[in-house]
Amino acid sequence: MTTLSFSQQLWDSAEDTYRAILDHPFLRGLGDGTLPREAFRHFVVQDSHYLRDYARALAVCAAKAPTEQDVRAFADDAVGALAAEQGMHAEFMADLDGAGAGDAGAGDGADGAGTGEAAVGDGEVLPTTRAYTSYLLATVYGGSFAEGLAAVLPCYWIYARVGAELLRTSSPDPLYARWIASYGDEAFQGVVRRVLELTDRIGAELAPAERARAVRHFALTSRYEWMFWDAAWRGETWPV
Repeated sequence: MTTLSFSQQLWDSAEDTYRAILDHPFLRGLGDGTLPREAFRHFVVQDSHYLRDYARALAVCAAKAPTEQDVRAFADDAVGALAAEQGMHAEFMADLDGAGAGDAGAGDGADGAGTGEAAVGDGEVLPTTRAYTSYLLATVYGGSFAEGLAAVLPCYWIYARVGAELLRTSSPDPLYARWIASYGDEAFQGVVRRVLELTDRIGAELAPAERARAVRHFALTSRYEWMFWDAAWRGETWPV
């Protein structure tokens, strides 16, 4: 009997969730160019909030990592998450809110206010974002390295799989095509392969109980990934 690798066991726990993600109208709208601009704007703003705490979670993973090489890799990823928040997201917001955006729902920034980096910081952290990042931080601080790795892994792996899937046809909308390219390109795919190699390396040494806890974390944060896109699609706000 062939024993499943740790990464395959993790993925199997979230396969149905991943299929639901691919079928979500937010992702379908990215691919065919029909996603409303306001839904994408909601996503970008909340993703900026998310990535700040995700960077903190990766920094904790770096502190707990088993080798010096792993420490450096996670520290670099934490810096990369902040760079994405400050750079790519600011560019998206400038396109969405700037005077030259020209698309429906993107003309609010015609006077030059509320664009770029300032606009990325606008808006409060909404329920799904708060719940997701709170769970991530609680897990990386309170759990083992393997548990923390399993919790942060869906953000790497699902985005890589979604990016590769959408990159097959990209999008007729240039803004959405740029988002797709950022996660479907080989550089990001290489980062994910490196994290998966580490996942299998440490998974081979885990006791059954710790392995089971890690699988539960991976399955749960994969669900949060679906919820994150769904929140943007619904235009989630605080109910009270």
